[in-house]
Amino acid sequence: MVEAASRKPADAVANAFFRDRRFIGSGDRRAVSERVWGVMRTRRRLAWLLEHEGVTVTPRLLVAASLMLEGWALDGVKQAFSGGQFAPTPLGGAESAALRRVEGHTFDHPDMPEAVRLEVPDWVLPHLQARFGDALPAEMAAMGTEAPLDLRVNLLKGTRDEAIRALALEGIAAVPTVLSPWGLRVEGRRPVTSGAAFQSGLVEIQDEGSQLVALMVGAAPGMRVADWCAGAGGKTLALAMGMENRGQVVACDVHDKRLEGAVQRLRRAGVHNVERHLIVPGDKWAKRRAESFDRVLVDAPCTGTGTWRRNPDARLRLVPRDLEELVPKQAAILEAASRLVRKGGRLVYATCSVLLDENEAQVQGFLEAHSDFRVVPLAEAWAGQGGHVGDAPGAGPYLSLTPRRHGTDGFFTAVLERAT
Repeated sequence: MVEAASRKPADAVANAFFRDRRFIGSGDRRAVSERVWGVMRTRRRLAWLLEHEGVTVTPRLLVAASLMLEGWALDGVKQAFSGGQFAPTPLGGAESAALRRVEGHTFDHPDMPEAVRLEVPDWVLPHLQARFGDALPAEMAAMGTEAPLDLRVNLLKGTRDEAIRALALEGIAAVPTVLSPWGLRVEGRRPVTSGAAFQSGLVEIQDEGSQLVALMVGAAPGMRVADWCAGAGGKTLALAMGMENRGQVVACDVHDKRLEGAVQRLRRAGVHNVERHLIVPGDKWAKRRAESFDRVLVDAPCTGTGTWRRNPDARLRLVPRDLEELVPKQAAILEAASRLVRKGGRLVYATCSVLLDENEAQVQGFLEAHSDFRVVPLAEAWAGQGGHVGDAPGAGPYLSLTPRRHGTDGFFTAVLERAT
């Protein structure tokens, strides 16, 4: 089903699959999900090995081959394809013959092209090499691991210690994240959303890297803050929390359904200082509010290359046109949002991408056209968050996170300050 819906996110396909099959128990759901995501993480290598052996690739053979490359014997794979109740139909003779051809193989092969070995699209490889250089294999290996489950503690509802205790009562072990002062990392895959800690608004699901983007905004009580690409409000919630419900946050987006989706989250979190604004063609709202915000966050639409460990199927859907269309769109969004920043205020540009074109190059292009903005170096921006955050996670002008170096999703954040 995931292969058939090639332009639809795998998690959406999986959710629909399980929604239509409520008879599947939680343990079986977990096993099916883990198998599907495992195939997605190794999809290019599996297909290459099958094709290298002259085998026509099918979704069934991808799953079966993944089992064999993990050490299963062919007889065991045949038992998994037993044709019994809820089991896949038995392997045919041609399928069994195809699997014998990959028997004894590992996921690596000396003739395998680098892009295949690294599980990235061919056209993206030069971009990643430019970004990571010799560290690319290690970075992509980390990107191929399973993403952890991170939570953000809502300080409007309680402390991090209180959240840890509340989750423990639900049988969920959580430990503080290393970088985010609001974060918790949950051991294993647990149904957090059905528990009291989540339902009461004490915790929200949010990757530690995403929390750090919100932290870098430096939103404080009494400020006026615009979240220019707010989506369903994940970072909006964090901004409002940091402002202690004092001041004003305006959550802006071009999709009304996304903004509507934030309503329930805001209510559950106990947030009262957020208003929503739908951006439409010819909108005069931004013009009337030019240079009136202390902080403006631009969490720009991007390729999502930093989230590949969480969304491994996204690698298969990404095409060159996506990047070609996104780069000018990001520049236009950054230009529009910058007009809202008051003198002495800050514009924070962020993506969940690891590509230079969407990050450093995008910021450099903006600065060349706007001499009234300067980069606030990472050390300075980080220190401004207070002693509770420790040392900055890296050197240089920008916050640049990766799974290998920081244990977060891949995020980029630049803090730009307008001259007084």
